[in-house]
Amino acid sequence: MSNYSEQFLKQNPLAVLGVLRDLQKGDVPVRISWSGHQFISKILEATPERLVIDLGSQDYENRAVLRGQNISVLAETMGAKVEFVVPQVEQIHYLNLPAFMMPLPDSLWFIQRREYFRISAPLHPSYFCKAKMPDKREFRFRLFDLSLGGMGALMDTARPEGLVEGMRFSQIELDMAGWGRFYFDAQLIAISERKIVDSKNETITTPRLSFRFLNVGPGAERELQRIIFSLEREARERANKVL
Repeated sequence: MSNYSEQFLKQNPLAVLGVLRDLQKGDVPVRISWSGHQFISKILEATPERLVIDLGSQDYENRAVLRGQNISVLAETMGAKVEFVVPQVEQIHYLNLPAFMMPLPDSLWFIQRREYFRISAPLHPSYFCKAKMPDKREFRFRLFDLSLGGMGALMDTARPEGLVEGMRFSQIELDMAGWGRFYFDAQLIAISERKIVDSKNETITTPRLSFRFLNVGPGAERELQRIIFSLEREARERANKVL
């Protein structure tokens, strides 16, 4: 967190509380992480005295976080990234249900940026997308990376005739296998080429497409965030296995 510029640090108590209440009102998923563990939660209450968050989905994570220290809390919305650390959490009952309570942070990082955090899609399994040209021709491509703001894609065939930068597409289908199918309006903002050298020392050129999502509603944004967090977790687990 110390790598961020100081201009993104909010220390005024009212400003800190305002950011957290916006996350609560937006029902924005938050990632709770500590010592190699993490789970996804949401903010139930934000007051000057305390921050209350929901329990995670796994009992062992809920037990483990009570022993953790320097708990990191991260949230990303369409417009900003929020991050802060609290020393520890404790379990309470909130509205007659178990929940976690932590002190309101003295400060937090609030990073507004044009470029959203992107997570690379796994090669296996591949996630595929479908879109239709204005003349109703359908073309298919596979997900390369994903963010709240858009996605990068690769084509396994030549790009369709008439496909140009700036085109808008209605209801592109994004098939995330076990995560389900999602539909987004998007604009094609860039067409480029991805070049790699294969095992035979031959250069393989693949069309690369960059899309910006349009009109993403709160519900779709929350689902995207959960997918991005999960893909990041899977990538970390794969990296740990390699090590």
